[in-house]
Amino acid sequence: MSYRVRGMGMDRELQQKTDQKYSIDDENEIVEWIVSVLMWDQGKENIEDCDVELPKTEGKEGFQDWLKTGKVLCQLMNVLSPGSCKAQETAHIKLEAMKCSKERNNICLFLKAAESYGVGKVDSFQTIDLYESRDLAQVQVTMYKLGSAAQKKNFPGPVIGVKVAEKNVRRFDDKLKKEGQNIIGLQMGTNQVASQRGMTPYGLGRQMVTKIEK
Repeated sequence: MSYRVRGMGMDRELQQKTDQKYSIDDENEIVEWIVSVLMWDQGKENIEDCDVELPKTEGKEGFQDWLKTGKVLCQLMNVLSPGSCKAQETAHIKLEAMKCSKERNNICLFLKAAESYGVGKVDSFQTIDLYESRDLAQVQVTMYKLGSAAQKKNFPGPVIGVKVAEKNVRRFDDKLKKEGQNIIGLQMGTNQVASQRGMTPYGLGRQMVTKIEK
């Protein structure tokens, strides 16, 4: 599905900037990862022996067309988290409105499953970003975050992205907390150096002198 920039002026400029964020290199890496995961799940080493759908063309349109039905995304999610994404087949549906509805629903199922798997909402794309090619760069971000979540969960198959660091939660007992209350922070000030004492006229400079006892 080709996407024609909507609007004029500022809207057009914003869309063009969004399009510029899209990376062909990231596209190739993401496609390779998804295909590798599906091949790994089927126990195959040659793509010819696998039941895996490949993009028909390279580039934004091919990437969007490959993922927009939600079928591939749900297949991927079901490998990472078995049974988490029950996609509906849409190829046989002739009524375009119904087909679109089912495809959008498949994408929503994937996004919910990805969030449950560990992808944050702030990192997730919206259905319209993929289905109407509004922000395919954000789709790429989500896929990398999904790969990072897979690493964190020690997924044994192919991975992508940077592994998410574990939280280092520090816990202090009540005794240590009470001891901390007796420490005076520097932000609270001190009476040993400069102060405003003795400043009667407005704007009088403070005397930066420390009194030394003899």
